[in-house]
Amino acid sequence: MIDRMRPTVPNSAPQRGEREIYTVSRLTREVRMLLEGSLPMLWVEGEISNLAQPASGHIYFTLKDANSQVRCAMFRNRRQMVRFKPENGMQVQIRARAGLYEARGEFQLVAESMQEAGAGALQREFEALKRKLAAEGLFDETSKIPLPTLPKRIGVITSPTGAAVRDIISVLKRRFPAIPITIYPVAVQGEGAAEQIADAIDTAVDRYECDVLIVGRGGGSLEDLWAFNEEVVARAIFDSSIPIVSAVGHEIDFTIADFVADVRAPTPSAAAELLSPDRDEIETRIAMLQRRITARHQSQVGERSQRINWLASRLQRLHPGQQLRGQYQRLDELSMRLSNTVRAQLRSRHARLDTLNAHLQRYRPHHRIETLSNRLSTTRSRLHTTMQRRLEQQRQQFTAAARALDTVSPLATLDRGYAIVRRQDDQQIIRQAAELQPGERVETRLSKGNLICTVEECNDD
Repeated sequence: MIDRMRPTVPNSAPQRGEREIYTVSRLTREVRMLLEGSLPMLWVEGEISNLAQPASGHIYFTLKDANSQVRCAMFRNRRQMVRFKPENGMQVQIRARAGLYEARGEFQLVAESMQEAGAGALQREFEALKRKLAAEGLFDETSKIPLPTLPKRIGVITSPTGAAVRDIISVLKRRFPAIPITIYPVAVQGEGAAEQIADAIDTAVDRYECDVLIVGRGGGSLEDLWAFNEEVVARAIFDSSIPIVSAVGHEIDFTIADFVADVRAPTPSAAAELLSPDRDEIETRIAMLQRRITARHQSQVGERSQRINWLASRLQRLHPGQQLRGQYQRLDELSMRLSNTVRAQLRSRHARLDTLNAHLQRYRPHHRIETLSNRLSTTRSRLHTTMQRRLEQQRQQFTAAARALDTVSPLATLDRGYAIVRRQDDQQIIRQAAELQPGERVETRLSKGNLICTVEECNDD
């Protein structure tokens, strides 16, 4: 690593047998680069001493324990995020990177954040607010709003330049690029960040252009994430009518916003995955639904076809011509029964006449015979007249019934010059000209035969 970072000086490589001479500046610079490149960001605990706070806003101090001490520096932009006043003798924990102050060649730690050691003031404040909000019911599951299955638009409340917004956009484009995103830019740390986040939540609710919100940022120290532990943010999340997913820091980081939000995601990327359905899964489900719709359609077509066939069979059975043929058969049956009855009566009368004639022959009462003969003639005449009248009445009744049946028969209507017009494709009867369009083909039923016609003009008059 030292060779890679060492500046190139022409002809500076020592010849064989020569010494390589370092300047003090070169030595301290390479030692600093070695320290910064070899050690990760560290948490170090110790007691503050020799605290110096110049007008620049930076602070310089020594962090010591029982056996050792190390010089430390914290610059103004990081000092402003410390939520307590550092003092000599205070036990603190700092998150720092190791380095070297080249001007003096002194090993030092450059602090990025600071918190009181042990429970710490921030931690105590966090626990106190957590207990307060829990007692008020802000963490209750009954107040959580369910997330939409397929969001129409996702709102993201975070820093517009942070890694979190890039991760969210990347995941959404990969999984379901059709979902639009609205970014509500806010500061996610430092003074005023909590108020910006709360205002952004209220703005998103007022606009109601998104049906779910992601509120979060990337990882950091407790001070870095403190804006999401503020009461103003917690109450804005609780009052939101839009479901909110909290995605603050890494999986091990927990904030007040996580407890109040409707759903907590361990990271911003996980929040994006939680809200975006898998495109392949959606396409598979759509294909399955298409197959189910096709099968249902085919089933319904089969059922309708069976019903049409049944109705056609029923129509054939109830057709007036079929009923007329049944009436003709019934009339023939009644006529034959009448004829048989008359013949039976005649045979009975002939038999009676023969009996009387025999009786007359035995007694030969000429006057009675003449009287009975006249009565017989009268009876025969009356019988013949009655039979003729009965036959005429039956014929008249039959004729009236046939005429009435013929009147209601659509075939008789066709015989009078009318026609039945049907649409050729679905056989629907046409009753008004407005039901047709020029160019359509229709089937016209006449008294005898059918016509296939093309409509040239439709007149509603």
